[in-house]
Formats: sequence, structure tokens, C-alpha cells
Amino acid sequence: MKGDRDMPSRPWDTCREVPIIEDEHTPWKMIKLLKIISLCVVAVFVFGLALCSKASFLLLITLSNEGSKTIPSEMRPVALLCIGCTLISSSVLLLLKSLWKACYKTSKLPRKSTTALVLFFEFLVAMGAAILTIVAMPHLDIVTNVTILNGVAVLSALLQAITQCTAKERNRFLVPSIFAFLLILLGYVLFLFLYITKDPTDTKMIIWVGLATGGTFLMSFNWWENYFRLISENNSSVFLKALCKDVKTCQNMLHILSSLLRIAVTAGVLGAYVPLAKMDWYILTSIPSRETKIIAIITGVQLFSSALCCWFSLVACKMHALRRCFILPLYLASLAVMVLYVVPVIVFYQDYRISLNGTAINFTGYCHEVVDGRNQSLNGSVFPQLVLDVTHSLCFLDMSKINDIGILTGSAVSWWLGLVLATLHLWYLNVYRIQRTQDIFVRRLFEGAFIEQSLLLNTRFDIQTRNRKKNYRPFDTSMVYLCATMWHETYDEMMNIIISIFRLDKYRPKTAPKFDDFTFETHIYFDDAFKIVDGSQGNHLNNYGKDLVEILTEVYGIFTNIDDKFFKKKYQIPEQKIIKTPYGGRLVVTMPHGNLIIVHFKDKTLIRHKKRWSQVMYLYYLLGWKLMTKHYASWNKGEDEAEVKAAVEVNLQKTFREKHNTYILALDGDTDFQPAAVTLLIDRLKMYPRVGAACGRIHPTGSGPAVWFQKFEYAVSHWLQKTAEHVIGCVLCSPGCFSLFRAEALMDDNVMKRYSTKSTEASHYIQYDQGEDRWLCTLLLKQGWRVEYNAASDAYTNAPEDFKELYNQRRRWGPSTMANVIDLLGSTGIISKRNSSMSKPFMFYQLFAITSAILAPATICLLIAGSLTFVLNIDANSALVLAVIPPIIYLGLCFKLKSDTQITIAAFMSIIYAFLMLVVSMSIIGSMVKDNTILTPSSIFVIAMALVYIITAIMHPQEMHLVFHGFLYILCIPSAYLLLTIYSMANMNNVSWGTRETKPTAGAATPDLVVKQTRTQKAKSTFQRFFSWCKCCKKPNQRSGVVQLPVNQENLMTESEQPERGPINTIVGDESILEEQTQAEPNFDAPAQCFVTQLQEMSPDMQLQEDSLDKIEGVSLQEEEAFFIELQEKYLKPLQDDKERQEKIISDLQVLRNKINFAFFIMNALWLVATFTLQLFQASFSIKIPKVNLQLQHTGEFIQIDPISFMFILGFATSVVIQFLTMFYHRITTLIHYVAFLDTEPKAQKLVEEPYLKGKKEKSETSSESIDDTISEVDFESDSESDDVYFGSGDGTMV
Repeated sequence: MKGDRDMPSRPWDTCREVPIIEDEHTPWKMIKLLKIISLCVVAVFVFGLALCSKASFLLLITLSNEGSKTIPSEMRPVALLCIGCTLISSSVLLLLKSLWKACYKTSKLPRKSTTALVLFFEFLVAMGAAILTIVAMPHLDIVTNVTILNGVAVLSALLQAITQCTAKERNRFLVPSIFAFLLILLGYVLFLFLYITKDPTDTKMIIWVGLATGGTFLMSFNWWENYFRLISENNSSVFLKALCKDVKTCQNMLHILSSLLRIAVTAGVLGAYVPLAKMDWYILTSIPSRETKIIAIITGVQLFSSALCCWFSLVACKMHALRRCFILPLYLASLAVMVLYVVPVIVFYQDYRISLNGTAINFTGYCHEVVDGRNQSLNGSVFPQLVLDVTHSLCFLDMSKINDIGILTGSAVSWWLGLVLATLHLWYLNVYRIQRTQDIFVRRLFEGAFIEQSLLLNTRFDIQTRNRKKNYRPFDTSMVYLCATMWHETYDEMMNIIISIFRLDKYRPKTAPKFDDFTFETHIYFDDAFKIVDGSQGNHLNNYGKDLVEILTEVYGIFTNIDDKFFKKKYQIPEQKIIKTPYGGRLVVTMPHGNLIIVHFKDKTLIRHKKRWSQVMYLYYLLGWKLMTKHYASWNKGEDEAEVKAAVEVNLQKTFREKHNTYILALDGDTDFQPAAVTLLIDRLKMYPRVGAACGRIHPTGSGPAVWFQKFEYAVSHWLQKTAEHVIGCVLCSPGCFSLFRAEALMDDNVMKRYSTKSTEASHYIQYDQGEDRWLCTLLLKQGWRVEYNAASDAYTNAPEDFKELYNQRRRWGPSTMANVIDLLGSTGIISKRNSSMSKPFMFYQLFAITSAILAPATICLLIAGSLTFVLNIDANSALVLAVIPPIIYLGLCFKLKSDTQITIAAFMSIIYAFLMLVVSMSIIGSMVKDNTILTPSSIFVIAMALVYIITAIMHPQEMHLVFHGFLYILCIPSAYLLLTIYSMANMNNVSWGTRETKPTAGAATPDLVVKQTRTQKAKSTFQRFFSWCKCCKKPNQRSGVVQLPVNQENLMTESEQPERGPINTIVGDESILEEQTQAEPNFDAPAQCFVTQLQEMSPDMQLQEDSLDKIEGVSLQEEEAFFIELQEKYLKPLQDDKERQEKIISDLQVLRNKINFAFFIMNALWLVATFTLQLFQASFSIKIPKVNLQLQHTGEFIQIDPISFMFILGFATSVVIQFLTMFYHRITTLIHYVAFLDTEPKAQKLVEEPYLKGKKEKSETSSESIDDTISEVDFESDSESDDVYFGSGDGTMV
């Protein structure tokens, strides 16, 4: 018997047709190359910018020295003022950012004690920085100035030691912290000894040295937050805990106050010191041009290099390149600055000695004769003067004596080594794959005066124990439910998604898991899966359902039957479960690596069908039933109320964490994706707790002109529109074909409950049912959740290949999009307060976008009129009239003809308009040649848009070929934005799905021929269904108790089978949809048969065992059955045929369509009439712009533009610029995410195939084993350590 099970059912049929399984879309090799290039570029920029920042700052210090000859001595206040600007520049930036967040996001006020303590520390830091840089450093030598800034780590080293001692663990970096503190103190001792003993009578120098020492000590208070956070965690002090919590939750207001205080303190020190030093501010009114250029260039370099160095350092950390791109470059920056300043001094000194032809001169003599004896030069090269100014700072010390050089070098080395040891823990810092900035840098503020010290000391400090185990909270493994909805997908489309799911099973196996970041379970909801078969006592699966079962069998075999040799035995697919349920049936498939696929076959006579109701079904089943029921199961165990309350209180936090870490991945039945795409989406939700949903980059697949058009359209919308929404606000629509939703967000108030609302008004049918994914996102945004776009996560879905199907799809999307956006705009005040990402400026951006979309038909007419003016050489108003006539005629026909006829006419007109658009394009080029200029509005617009698309495509190298589809897109602009808009608006009352519809098969009853059943027939049919449910395929050991909802036979004919004939263009139900079923008399003599036996007979390779509903964590079978019955009764009961209600909805939809169409086309008409009027009075109301040729010379002619068009063009150009700039920013963040993913995601190891039969264990190695490597072309690095993140598991890496 066992040998029979090992043998394949058909040994002679060993050849297979294996579909493509590997990832052929993602250019991983190119991404690896980009990673290497990016890391090199970031390292060079961090080092170079830190070098420029420090060098330019020290130049300003040198120029403010009394002996500087590069600028006159009376101009020292200018140099000091620039030093002050470098100190407050970061405070100004932080002030502006915090004001923005306080106005448009959060502005919680801190406690008085917190405010007082924070401002006290900020006062000390600001005072120390100002005294050190403005007062003391101009009087010190260059070597000391380069290295004394490393002394600001003195308090950080001390606090590190204290923090690690309070942890009461064997800490790895306690000794380095102590040595760092001692070395920095040693540096101060050597510094004081050198300067004080040099000339004990020089009181001023002693004061400068004392101020420098005190200033660095005060500056070291800057990073107190980094250590108080950990001290409070290991301390019982209530005050410390409250302080740290308050600082974290009230950051914006504290930053506003601290920034203002820093600016005031710096200004006060600067304003007080200049008069005390006997300098005057009057020089600011008359600065010579030469000195102005010198100081302005140095200051500009310092400010920009400091800000950019901070940003590139953040990029290095997020790319998991702390060691090679962040720590090491910053360590070397100080040494490089030292070399940059000291080497020219030595070279100039040696050159002078050589020029004396053997005359002996020491460094003191060189300073006296050359450095101090020079005259101020207002002309010539600046570099020699700067070198001599630097040399002057060293003249105080006798560099001819080895003792002075030794002490100076000893202090410099001590300070530098102290900084290295104080930041040694950074070499072992763990960073999560996608880390929040606030979790990397403790403070938002960077210090431009000492950029490398501020960046290193501001990086998060964590206690590292000797066994390298971190004291983080335990991570929670995320649960991801893959939920796909199916209806009429083709065999190939269903094959794509099933292969994708099996890939994920290999990527994250449940049996013998290697990673615990997330587990998953797949649920497929198959709408309208059953048909009535003549002679059968139960419903059978239709052809689509049978195809799915065949695909599951085929793909299972592909992923398990991997042979060593051609004729070796194959593994047999283990038995799977098939279950009868109150809503139809369920197929449970355990994939090769232990994860489940659960297919829910829905009977539309038992449960409501269509996509939104399938989503409601899985939301309440997975989140309401599976997630929440188990936490309240104790209510049913007979415990007393006190015990129950205690149990609920204990589980409250656990419930919250589980809701937060449970995700639903919404899929369409044809979505093709890679496991990496899912992981990249999970990253977004793990790291940002207020992200309720995240979508990936959707790629349409297929062939033909309609698909080519959609490829470019999808590309532009993702490249520019979605990125702009993500960066400056929130994504308004997370498409249901590939989006990840957080359970906590879906279960929030007014989201899942509101999403389950049945459409009762005409507007509901448009907003709720025509674009359910957009409406769900609208509910999330209103509730304060953020929706994001992750361009690194790619998914592929089939696009309509037929012109009719494309028009019907957009007929649904257009009105739904407009309804949801207007809904959001109408609630701007509430949303901007509740959702921190939806500011009022962003809502204004959306207002302009929807206005542009509404006026698109009129804009296209104006575009066509302009081309007619050029081609036919007629006046502008006549051309406008000619351009408007065809759309008006088509609009009228859309109100009279059937939808199919409208689409046919639109197709014919689209061809004509395509030729006209070709003429438009050629006419614009012709006008450039004719006028010998490209500086006309139309020419500038065309060239600018072309450049935007080309540069954007270059920024997306794997999609660059889509630019060629842009030529077809240009030709189809009138069809897409004129004809399609008219069609969708005129057919707004048609709320049928419109895509994936099938025609009735031969012999099937048509809607017009359905005859009402007699009472006897109704009774027989009802009895037949009850008899089939109770006895069909029933086994002796099967539990009874399966309850069926009472279904009236009159209601078995759904609206798709019995459509109500309404007026033309008014369709409420599905249009011309009829499954392959016939209404036949029940045959009681036929053998007992239903979908269970049907599937068992059709699947010889996969044995199906009938089973009952599984128990879930103490919840009984009867309770789950009762849940489905209650769910069907409350939310998913099949809609009743109500002629009166249908007629009312039909009438309401027509009224709504007429109202909206009137407003819509009146706005377009007003736009056209205004343009027409302005063209009539062009001489009086136009804006005249001088026409210039290619040599930018005025030709004597003027271009006249009406004010309305000018304002619209200006607004559109602003919108494009915003999208273009946000695209650049989003591409950088996407590249960072990609690089971090490559560094943190472990390589998918080839797993030993585990046979499912006892006693058999084999290892198979063939070429097909490559499917184990989901991302086979990428070499990942594995690291077992994880990072401290918000609730959720993570893969932290030591970088």
C-alpha cells in the first residue's frame, strides 16, 4: 500500500509544462551595482562634506583672529557675525520645521518642569558654544582649534559610564567609556599646561584658555537626552521617567522654545563681545567687495556642507553602512582637516628656508619676519594670505622646541582618541532595515560648528552587554493574511497568483522556520462559485472554480515533485481538506512548507456576492472572529465577573499588540508578486505606527495598444502623482490589487463598520461600490491613519486589453475618484486636525488637481483649437467653435444610445483624434521652426513636459522603456481625457462592474426567458437543497449541526439573472452576466452528488478528504458556524428582489447623474466661454510677452496670452514642479530601502525537501531547485540580531 502511494498516478506522464517561477521583473543585479555605487558615493560625500564644513568653519575662526591680514582688522565683526550664523543656522531650520509641524500636525504643550529643565540645558549649551567659538577659539592655534572640539565628548563619556553602571549588567563598553573620559581630561590638562606655562604673565591668554575649557564642558550637555532615556529605564525615579516621556511627546513645542532661546543667547553673546573687544558694528554698512566675496563664499560653503553632511550621514545609517560610510569618514575628517591646515604651513616654511640659500632661520624668526612683517594685500591670490594667517595662530608657540610640539600633539591625540572611544559603541549598533530618523539620531538638531562630533554623539546609544544580547523588548511575530478575491479570472491569471503564494511559502516556511519576522495564511474568496447541474442533488463548482482546483494541484506538484533522475519516484500530494460551510464550501490546502491556502467558495444564494462584500466577509472573519474572539473566549467558560475582568485586563495589551501586528494583504485574483515585495510593504507598517495602509508599484500586464497606453499611464501616475501624495501628504488610494492594511486601522471607529454599510442612496452606489479600495482609504484617512506608497514593492496585474473593457473600467473609476476626493475636500477642516499628514496646503494641492481633472475636456478642446488655428490658418474663435462641436454631439449621443454603441463611436472618434493629435504635435514643432523660437507658451510646455518625463524615466532605469509608450499616450490624450470623461459622466448611473463579464452559454436560460416557478416547484427545489445539504457526501463520523440559512426560492435568481429593465443607460445590477446554469426540475432518483464529490472525482493527484470546520483556540465548531450565520444575517444576507426599490434607485441614479453632469459640463462651458470672450477682446485683456529667438534676442513681436490661461498654466507648472521634486526625494528613499533590504534580508537557503509520508526522507537536487531562491541573484547577509522597534519583529543588523 505504501509503495502504491509512493508511485505517481501516471508513471508514463512524467513530462511537465512548468510556468515561469523565478523573479524575472526585478533587476536585482542592477540594484546590487547601484548599491555599491551608492555606498561609495555616500562615503565620499560624508567625508568630503565634513571636511568642507570643518575647514570653512576654522577659516572663519582664523579670519576673526587679531593678526589676520586677509581681511582688515576692523572687519573682524563680519567674521564673528558669520560664525554666529553657523551656530544658529541649524536652530533656524529646526524652528521652521517645528513651526510647520505645530501648525499642521501636533502641538502638545509640555509640563512646566520639563520646559524649565530643557531650556536650562539649552541655555548652557548655547552659552558654551557661543563663548567657545566666538570668544575663545580666535585666540588659539589651529591645531588646538581642530582637536579641542573633540573635547565636547567629555560629559557624554561620563554619562555613558553612569548609564552602563545603572544597568547592573556586564557591559561591553564600560571600560572604553571610562578610558574616553580620562583621555579627554588628559587632553585638557596638557592643553592648559602648554598655554599657561608658556607665558604665566599673559592674563588674557589664561582667560581665553579658561573660556575655551568651560565652553567645551558646557557644550557637552548637548546630548543629555541620549543617556537620560536609558538611565530612566533602569531607575525608579518617577521624575526622570516623566521627563523623558514629556520630551518625546512634546518635541515640537520644546524645539520651538529651545531654538528661539539658542538664537537669542548666541545673538546676546555676539552683541556683547564685539563692544567689549573694542570693535564696532559700523563696518557692516561698508564692506569692500573683495572681502565680501571671501567671507560669503566661506560662510555659504560652511552652511550648505553642514546641512548636506547631516543628511548624507542619515542616508548612510539608513543604508546600514554605519561603519564604512558614517563612522570611519567622520573619524578621518578631523585628521584630514589637520593635514589640510598643517601641511601648507610646513611647505611654505620650508620653501622660505630654501629661498634663503642656507641662511639659518627658525620658526620664531619666520613668524617675525614673514608672517607678522607682511603688509595687507588687497589684491592677488587669497590662498597665500590664508596660509600665513593660519601660521600666525601657531606663532604663539615655539614650534622649534620638541617639548611644545610633543605637548600639543599629546593633547590633540588624547582628544581624538577620547572621541573614538566614546563612540566605539556605534561600531556595534544595530539598525532595523527601515529605521526612523528619531530612532537613529536622538536630537533633530545638528551643530554646524562641529559637525562630526555632533553627528557621532547624537547617534542613539544602546547598552551592549558582553554576551551581545540586547535588553530590548521581545519582538512580536507579525501575522499577515493574504486575502484574494476571485470571480471570472482566466486560467493563466489564477496561475500567476497561486505561484506567487507558493513562492511565499518557500520564502517564509511554517515548518522548521528560520525567521520569525512574520507568518502568513492565505484566504481566497471565490464569488459566485456554484452552478446548478441537471440531475444533481447539490450545487457544483462552475468552470472557474474547477480551474482553480486544477491550478492548485498543478502548482503543488511543481513545488514538490523535484526529481534526482527522470524516472525516480515522485512525491504524492498529501490529502487536503474540503469542508461544507453555511456560505458554500471551503477548500483547505497545506502547502509544502506548512502554510495554508484556504479557498472560500461562495454561493450567492446563501451569501452576498461582489468584491466589497467578499472583503467585508474576510474582514469580519479574520479580524472580528479569529483575532478578537479568542481574547474574549473566557466569557463563555462560566467564570465569575471579577475573574473575567481580570483576564480581560491582562489580555488588553496583548490584544492591542496583536491588532497592531496583524496585517491584511489585499490581492486581486490575477496579481503576480514576489516575496520581497510583501516584505518591503511590511517594513513600512512595522516602522511607522500610524501607517494604516501601504501600496506597491502596480505594473499592468498584457499586450495591445490599450495595454501600452495603460503602461505609460500607470507609470506616470506612480512616478509623479503617487510620489507627490506620499511625500507632501498621504496617498489617497491604495489599490486593492496589492495593498497591505493594518488590522488596528481597519478595526478603528468608522472604518470597518462603515465599510460594511449597504448602499441605500444613489451616491452610495458610486462612492461605495464603484471604487471600494478608494473608499476604504478615504475612511482610513478620515480616521487619522496614514496611507503610503512604496515604489520598491512591485506587483503585476492584468490590464484590460479591449477598448470596451477599458472604457467600462474607467467608467467605474472616474466618478468614484471624484466622489471620494470631493468627500475629503469637504471635510478638510476635520481631516487636517485629525490626520497629521493631511495638511491644508496638501488639500489645496488636491483641490487644484481635481479642478484640473474636471476642466480636462475644455482644456483638450482648447488644445485642439490651437492646432486647428495653425493648420487651417483660421482665427482662434472659429477654431474653438470647430473643436467644441464633436464633443457636444458625442455628449448628446451618450444620453440616447446604448453603452456599447457609445463605446463604438468613441473608438471611431479616438482614431480621428489620434491623427489630429499627431497634427497638433507636428504643428507645435512647425511653429517653433517657423517663428525661430522655443519660447512660446505651447513650446515651453511641450519641451518642459518632455524633459520631465525623460528625466523621470531615467530615474526609473528598469522602466525606462515605457517612455516609448508615451508617444501612443500623447495620441490618445483626447480619447482619455475628453471622450472617456464624457462617457463616464454620462453613464454615471450605470453601476454595473463592466469587466470580466461572460456571456451565457448555449442552452442557459436568458434573463428574458426566466419563468416564475410554481409553488410546487418552489417546494420541491427547497426540499431538494435541504436534502442535499444534510445527506450529500455525509460520512458516519461527520458531525451534524451544519445549519443553513432559510432561503426563499424566489430569491435564488439574483439581480444578474433577473435584471430589472429600466430606461436606457440605467443599470443597477450586473449587466448581461449569467453563470453556466439551467433551471431544471429536481431529479430525486439521481445519485447523491454535490461539489464535494465533484472535486474528489476530478482531483486524482490531490486527494480531498471531507472534514468539518476546524476549532480555533478553544472556540467550538458550533460557535464558528453560528458566527457565519450571524454574519450573513447582519451584513451579508443576499439582497432581495424589490422592484419598487430598484425603480427608485434607478430614478435616483438618473437624477444624480443629471445634476452632476449639469454642474460638470457647465464648469467646462464657463471655461470655454471665458476663453472665447478674452480672445474676442484680446488686445485689451491679454498679457503681452516679448518674443525672442533662439539667440534670446527680441524679435520685435509679442505673444499674447489671456490672463485665465496664464494662471492655469502657472498653476499646472507649479504642480508639475512639486511632483518632479518629490519624485527625486522619493527615488532616493526607495534606493535607501533597496540597499537596506539587500543588507538585511537573509538569503533564502535551499531547504531539504521533507516528504509527507512517514518513513520516507529524500533530498532532491535538480535544476528546478532554483525555485527555492526567491531572489536567486542576490547574495544576502544574515545576522541573527534584531533591533528595538515599535511592536513587531525585525531583522536588525550590525553595520
